[in-house]
Amino acid sequence: MGDRGLPRLGLTVTNAPGGRIEPRTAEELMRSRFAAFRDRDAAWLMRTWHPSTVPDVLDLDDSPRWRGLQIVDSVAGGPDDAHGVVEFRATYVDADGTLGVLHERSRFVRDGERWFYVDGDLFAG
Repeated sequence: MGDRGLPRLGLTVTNAPGGRIEPRTAEELMRSRFAAFRDRDAAWLMRTWHPSTVPDVLDLDDSPRWRGLQIVDSVAGGPDDAHGVVEFRATYVDADGTLGVLHERSRFVRDGERWFYVDGDLFAG
């Protein structure tokens, strides 16, 4: 992951798995989680999943090839907020070459200085 533009965002590098950036907002966390799904970075996904909803195991071996992310809506989730909601559409290609779209409205919570993904509601395709 490149670092162009990061100083303007006010992000700081952490010792997190994969050298990822500690997100300051719910939307930044959503974008970093999309990149982690794309890169098959299970360690980052598990680290940024809220302890109340994190799965015991995350197997990304059969996951599709993630292509793009569109943020549709964002409610709260700023640096000083405790909660946030991010609606997004993520495009992917299945193993058989079929293009798909995952449309979700995700809930996030901030605990201390860190944002966590809690859960989300999927929209019918």
